[in-house]
Amino acid sequence: MKKNKKSITEYMWIISAAYLFLGLFNILFAWLGLICFLVPLIISLSGGGKSYCNIYCGRGQMLDLIGNKLKLSRNKNIPNFLRSKSFRYGFLTFFMTMFVVMLFNTYLVFNGTNELKEVVKILWTFKLPWNWVDTSMVSPWIAQFAFGFYSMMLTSTIIGIITMLLYKPRSWCVYCPMGTMTQLISKAKYDASKCQSQ
Repeated sequence: MKKNKKSITEYMWIISAAYLFLGLFNILFAWLGLICFLVPLIISLSGGGKSYCNIYCGRGQMLDLIGNKLKLSRNKNIPNFLRSKSFRYGFLTFFMTMFVVMLFNTYLVFNGTNELKEVVKILWTFKLPWNWVDTSMVSPWIAQFAFGFYSMMLTSTIIGIITMLLYKPRSWCVYCPMGTMTQLISKAKYDASKCQSQ
């Protein structure tokens, strides 16, 4: 049974690759990314710690595959500043700020203040028109959320690939906002249980 479980988790990278691929053809697939956003938090809040990061994260596996199996990583140690608490917490704060901005833009489309912008932003700066996708079958705000969320997922993947090329394959995992969040949740749960036992 244990061997079977391991064989399944070794192929989680396919989910990450499929997500990015499907988003190219229909931006509404971006909503599936919420699973990768919520499941790690649920696991961590349930007492699973960082097991999602260590076992189930498809992006980490994908970077490991590209870096090690395809030999595209320089396999250099990641700089200390990327490991520092100040950088990791700062990057988490920045990432969550961008997430809130994305939600606010979705709200503006929802209440009719703004029109749907059919663009994907790379690295929060470069706008790529994505208007070959037909989004007329859903409300504009649903499509707006999809464009914003796919932009974030694509951007974080690009950053992960850059650090994979420059340093070790899973260097992204060191400062991944989701990993930092689950670590903070685990620490808070540990501190809370420690206080209760005293």
